[in-house]
Amino acid sequence: MRRLFLLGLILAFSFAVFGTRIDTGKVSAQPPGASAPSPRVVHSIAHDVSPPLRDIAPIPPSPGPTVRVIPMQPLPKARGPKAPSRDGRPIDPVVQDWHGPAAMPSPIRNFAGVSNVNGVLPPDTNGDVGPNHYVQWVNLSFAIWNKSGGLLYGPANGNTLWTGFGGACESTNDGDPIVLYDRLADRWLMSQFALPNFPSGPFYQCIAISQTGDPTGAWYRYAFVVSTTKMNDYPKFGVWPDAYYMSVNQFNAGSLSWAGAGVVAFERAKMLAGLSAAMVYFDLYEADPNLGGMLPSDLDGPNSPPTGSPNYFLQADDQALGYPQDQLELWKFHVNWTNPEQSTFTGPTLLATAAFDSNLCNYARNCIPQRGTRRKLDAISDRLMYRLAYRNFGSHESLVANHTVDASGFNRAGIRWYEIRDPGGTPAIYQQGTYAPLGGHRWMGSIAMDGAGNIALGYSVSGLFTYPSIRYAGRLASDPLGTLPQGEAKLIAGGGSQTSSSSRWGDYSMLKVDPTDDCTFWYTQEYYSSTSTSGWKTRIGSFKFSSCP
Repeated sequence: MRRLFLLGLILAFSFAVFGTRIDTGKVSAQPPGASAPSPRVVHSIAHDVSPPLRDIAPIPPSPGPTVRVIPMQPLPKARGPKAPSRDGRPIDPVVQDWHGPAAMPSPIRNFAGVSNVNGVLPPDTNGDVGPNHYVQWVNLSFAIWNKSGGLLYGPANGNTLWTGFGGACESTNDGDPIVLYDRLADRWLMSQFALPNFPSGPFYQCIAISQTGDPTGAWYRYAFVVSTTKMNDYPKFGVWPDAYYMSVNQFNAGSLSWAGAGVVAFERAKMLAGLSAAMVYFDLYEADPNLGGMLPSDLDGPNSPPTGSPNYFLQADDQALGYPQDQLELWKFHVNWTNPEQSTFTGPTLLATAAFDSNLCNYARNCIPQRGTRRKLDAISDRLMYRLAYRNFGSHESLVANHTVDASGFNRAGIRWYEIRDPGGTPAIYQQGTYAPLGGHRWMGSIAMDGAGNIALGYSVSGLFTYPSIRYAGRLASDPLGTLPQGEAKLIAGGGSQTSSSSRWGDYSMLKVDPTDDCTFWYTQEYYSSTSTSGWKTRIGSFKFSSCP
């Protein structure tokens, strides 16, 4: 795509002039009790209902003659010194550098997902599970399977969903996709951005909501202009009773200089009915220009949040970047659809964490080693990894989150994970740990809890003696806090390494829980079956703890 090539030129110039990261000045912590500026209320510029997807001819993926690297802009926080060691020991006091016994359940389903049919890097692998289907979307194609792994539709270019819709959502296929199953409504959400005049605006978010629980049926389709002046990079969604929530990292049109975080609520009730819908948007640059890498909470399980609960947004801050402590920031988005201008985005509540160091390889992308090559992979340690999973157990509410850290003080990647309880009352970190068993690097995680309170974590693993592979670990609700002691299981062992000079990996993966039993985890992630520049493949697998009824 011409816009991808143009962005590559802009980034190359920026890197040559400013170094490998865009620097916007010293990071300072946002004080407690601060709030965002007034919201902007915008209506969809177009909406319609599609024919049944099964009747729409898939737009075939069309790789070009060379690999296209889809840029992901770095955050301004992705810079700064290494956190100092304390008393000569690694700074991470909650690191788990040991494997538990091999008690993790083996995969139940384990089948191939979409591979690099569009000739791009990275895949942005994600997918979700419903009562009868699994839907996966990668850069730049999606596919639909039954839960036995039988392919029902695709792979098809992402903009196939908007065939006949017109405008940028139909004419572009720019990626950064997300697919979510809305359990409360038995519907599906699929979304990607559209950047028809890149790097100039307007910048669109294309959203489709299935008309029923069958993703091969008809879809309500929407186009929103998120901004005319700021690019909506790295959009991440969460399902909530009162809205579909989204976080974005913003970059100024033209220059692509850092422009702060943006948070958005889309009018879920109207979208479920196929009606004209609004969005409520907060540009957080005025509140704190260093906010970025936030995630919205995404509902798991059969229980809704307490009536009137806000959606929770979370980000991680490294003390070494100028914050008073290593911490999590918890924000609350209250949307008011009766008077949208009265919506609020308030916070943060600051939650002090155990010490961590987010600086891996000085944030350079050439970081995670692989077997058989000097090329290394991007750790993406400047942000939380998708998702921020929420669950209401009745007796308590929990959020689980994860991000990549230096677990050793010597650039060995591990995954810091958290469970936060009582987010709507007095939030507190109930447990936390850094999963980093000896022997390889673990990163690009995704975390979730089942209905019994067990936690699973899926991730990539790689090292000098290990091809990039897909594994998962976990804990039972009865296990010692802060540990994942159930061992480690393989979804698939890699058979090769990525040799692209871009070093791009991820930029995210996705672990979800099956709504049918609220016990079975489904994970999707990338790997290589043989060494190549860009021949990534993806895998889709499921597993279940025996202790979950």
